[in-house]
Amino acid sequence: MKLQFKEPSKGAILYLLKKESVFKQNYLIKTPESIFYSIAWNKGEDRTITIDEIDYDFKSNTILPLMTHQCFAFENTEDIVIWQFNPEFYCILNHDAEVGCVGFLFYGLSSTLFVSLDEDQSAELSQLQILFEKEFDNNEEIKETMLRMLLVSLIIRITRLAKKQYIHTEIDDTKFELLRRYNLLVELHFRQERQVQFYAGLLNKSPKTISNVFASYSKKKPIQIIHERVILEAKRLFTYTNKSVKEIANELGFEDAANFSSFFKNHTDQNPSDFKKSQPLA
Repeated sequence: MKLQFKEPSKGAILYLLKKESVFKQNYLIKTPESIFYSIAWNKGEDRTITIDEIDYDFKSNTILPLMTHQCFAFENTEDIVIWQFNPEFYCILNHDAEVGCVGFLFYGLSSTLFVSLDEDQSAELSQLQILFEKEFDNNEEIKETMLRMLLVSLIIRITRLAKKQYIHTEIDDTKFELLRRYNLLVELHFRQERQVQFYAGLLNKSPKTISNVFASYSKKKPIQIIHERVILEAKRLFTYTNKSVKEIANELGFEDAANFSSFFKNHTDQNPSDFKKSQPLA
């Protein structure tokens, strides 16, 4: 079942899906009608899901935010509730001060952020889902505003839970903002810039300051964030396109294919050509 809100004049779209047999997103198809942020809630049994051709355990009563650039396919999604919205309905980048999720829940430390719910949290989210469903049936003029308010509430709740689960040490707001902004800047510039110094400059901080904050609150180093994002994009391009090593190297900002191949092998223990041959979609 797909509940939907559309505002054609603005191109705004919000979906609430449940009891769907298949849920998927194609990496290659990027039209305004297909660019969505997704929030999936597994209300059923533990299951395996595939994201960017990698299998993950999607535990029962767990939330998973999904980005616009991810390729995924969920089978047997009857027990999964899914919210989907496009930037025209709610742009998380433009409203970051409102929800505080950019660079953490979306475009954050991990491309797969599984957020578990306890019994009370699950009950609260179920009540929020009911409010969504009622509002979708509402024909009043303020329907769009109300749905957007509910979506903001959903994102804030999940962000708070994720912060408690993924940042195990108490962190002040200033340092948390630094982590988030660094992650977002990497997402915006990883194709051209692979040095921590560049991002530190944009943040008006020294590379050492950035490294110290990551050392205190993250299991990853700042340089890892950059390298992992480059490798992830390279793998997607090898898996879902027919682009050559040279073309992908150029797209990811490398001077030549040899330099890129060395970088790729250092981080994956595979040559680019061998990796591409190993992909089922190649």
